[in-house]
Amino acid sequence: MFKIPPLGYEYNALENYVSADIMKLHHSKHHQVYVDKLNKALEGQEEVIARISTPDKTTLESILCSIDSFPESIHTTLRNQGGGHYNHSLFWQWMSPNGGGQPTGELAEAINARYGSFEQFVEVFTKKSLAVFGSGWTWLQPDLAIVTTQNQDTPIMSGGAPALLGLDVWEHAYYLDYKNDRAEYVKAWWNVVDWKFVAERYESR
Repeated sequence: MFKIPPLGYEYNALENYVSADIMKLHHSKHHQVYVDKLNKALEGQEEVIARISTPDKTTLESILCSIDSFPESIHTTLRNQGGGHYNHSLFWQWMSPNGGGQPTGELAEAINARYGSFEQFVEVFTKKSLAVFGSGWTWLQPDLAIVTTQNQDTPIMSGGAPALLGLDVWEHAYYLDYKNDRAEYVKAWWNVVDWKFVAERYESR
């Protein structure tokens, strides 16, 4: 049912900040495992999927928002593998070889109003990213709150809105490049953030 989406850029496109080796491993290996296990778990669940799907939600969003509709035996698998697929499908779009810099327009004004400045926003987001124990994600929500989740959980699983921006802080996202230095990874990542895509999500919230 599900497939890995294309990156939209080459594996080496972010080379100065994220190596081609780690992009290839992350996209073609780690993400593929999430998709394969998700598809396996959903075998024979067509009736449930049809019942929970709605015109204004993607099937994957519907699944993550309605895990309790499925047999209890696959709840954890759907949460971990479905979340992994959903989060990574967005993560690739949140990065771009033309990324970096700062947001502009309405999004920039809103960030400045809430955090005082873009630099202050980056500081808060970074601190929360470094404080995630073990594996997880950091999210910028439509109300511009910054929240974190463990493992492959995503805000929509608990009734939250789809995030504007998300950062993968699992070690598999950076270990080849930065070893265990998450701080250096987060610092480098700001140079590839696609603020145009983030702004589009903010404006369509």
